[in-house]
Amino acid sequence: MLKGKNIVVGVSGGIAAYKAVDIVSRLRKQGAEVYVIMTSSATNFVTPTTFREISANPVVTDMWDEPKNWNVEHIALATKADLFLIAPATANIIGKVANGIADDMLSTTIMATKAPVIFAPAMNSNMYLNPIVQSNIKSLTAIGYTFMDPDVGMLACGVEGPGRLPEPSAIVERVVSMFVRSNDLCGKKILITAGGTIEPIDPVRYIGNRSSGKMGYALAKAALSRGAQVTLISGPTSLQPPTGIDVRYIETAAEMQNAVLEEFNDSDIIIKAAAVADYRPQEVAVQKIKKTGESITLTLVKNPDILYELGKIKKERQLLVGFAAETQDLIENAMSKMTRKNLDMIVANDVTMPGAGFNSNTNIVKLIFKDGRIEEIPKMSKDAIASIILENILKLG
Repeated sequence: MLKGKNIVVGVSGGIAAYKAVDIVSRLRKQGAEVYVIMTSSATNFVTPTTFREISANPVVTDMWDEPKNWNVEHIALATKADLFLIAPATANIIGKVANGIADDMLSTTIMATKAPVIFAPAMNSNMYLNPIVQSNIKSLTAIGYTFMDPDVGMLACGVEGPGRLPEPSAIVERVVSMFVRSNDLCGKKILITAGGTIEPIDPVRYIGNRSSGKMGYALAKAALSRGAQVTLISGPTSLQPPTGIDVRYIETAAEMQNAVLEEFNDSDIIIKAAAVADYRPQEVAVQKIKKTGESITLTLVKNPDILYELGKIKKERQLLVGFAAETQDLIENAMSKMTRKNLDMIVANDVTMPGAGFNSNTNIVKLIFKDGRIEEIPKMSKDAIASIILENILKLG
């Protein structure tokens, strides 16, 4: 898959540096030529000799080492690279690049390359969530650098939360996806919904769900990278959409319905990944409801079924894809939904499974087709799953 590709792997100083050995090994098994640059801090966790043996190439650790060839080494690697992967990417290296600091071989080479750069962050949860780090990530994302979301779990420091380096298999999948991308969606208009909707109870409270929007945003990013013209209709989320996507923000199911119908006729492919609230309060209080008793009764009324309505008006040239987040009878419920709503494909997942569902950086899904075929996708990053979903949509067309 990566035969003939030159991948430069930057290893910065974090406990997850040991996982980079597996990443380099997997990249080589995919046929890539791999070159490793280590920061001085990284050498405290893994020796350069290990990476030299695994990559079968010299490892660069110091700007002032005697050059192996008569060239400016950071320029040579920057020019040679088809892709840069920084794994693990510490807050330090992210901050350097975001602020134009080039004071070691890794930061200097990143600055000098025109190749795509993927950062796979790994650090303490509080550090990752620090507004400074998040601001650096957003600013780099805005100018075209790619970031993988860290995994959530127990970290080496004993804290549980976001900050784990994604699994090597997921990182390599992401690298591979960067090269299989093409302009196969060029000229296509794709409408994607993402996130959850919220239904107000009063000016302060609302009914909502646990959707983070990560799957829909991953689909939007993947479709954009393949040349599509993407419109993203998003419920409330903290995610930052990639530059180049037309984003419309909504809150309620009614607002989403209006936004979708405005874009529907001009869309070739519609992917409804949003978790739309099924019900809303019949009456919304003008003022905040005060605590006046031991209980309160809310009367809920049904929201419009947007996907069902789209299935009724879908044109022959259009492809309509839905999602089914279930907690039981996954296949049966998803197939029923696909038939009732006239879908061309449905993406089904059991949100009770570890590593799947809302707020997770990974997912486990089943792609179900009209002809009864079922393709099972094992646990992997939502970015990787987004690429697989689009490839299957293309086959339907």
